[in-house]
Amino acid sequence: MRVVAQRCYEASVTIDDENVGEIAGGLCLLVGFTHGDTEDDVAYIVQKLVGLRIFEDEADKMNLSIKDFGGAILSVSQFTLYADVKKGRRPSFTNSAPPDVASDLYDLFNKMLAAQGLVVETGVFGASMDVCIVNHGPVTIILDSQELLGK
Repeated sequence: MRVVAQRCYEASVTIDDENVGEIAGGLCLLVGFTHGDTEDDVAYIVQKLVGLRIFEDEADKMNLSIKDFGGAILSVSQFTLYADVKKGRRPSFTNSAPPDVASDLYDLFNKMLAAQGLVVETGVFGASMDVCIVNHGPVTIILDSQELLGK
């Protein structure tokens, strides 16, 4: 499981000019899954994200988590996070989990985040989406369960 977490002032996702998810501030998450990802990967990444101290406190130090900060999450599925560009000029997406598996894991991921008391807005799995992110900092952190768990 791979997540690109961007601290943001605001973020939104639209499909065919219709706003389907929007937050006023917090984290915009681009979320992808690969073969072999399980519920354990999802639970681990959720715990890392919830505790990640990347928001400034009153002394302008990155000491606050998303829960401490009180921000929301915009979660957007993105299978292209597992693009392979080693050969040729056209990316291969064979490292991405099959849609039925990825969809279930994505739904679980969002439910687990919400169970932590966070406001979670989402895009639509598998849809062609336009994502608007006003990155704050900029602060962008990449979490990969295979690297973090030593798989």
